[in-house]
Amino acid sequence: MNLKRIFGAILTILGIVGLIYTAVTFANESADIKQMIVFGSLGLLFFIAGIGLVKTTKDEG
Repeated sequence: MNLKRIFGAILTILGIVGLIYTAVTFANESADIKQMIVFGSLGLLFFIAGIGLVKTTKDEG
């Protein structure tokens, strides 16, 4: 069981959720601009970190 890959997948999923939440609040115009910037930047950060962690971790079998 490769914990780095699992952690990378969790970070990627959290990033996707953050980006989707930001898009939904932007479309509904129901949130403050600061809130959308914070959730969008955190979502993007988690997404990029998760993808990077999954890509750089080697499979050991």
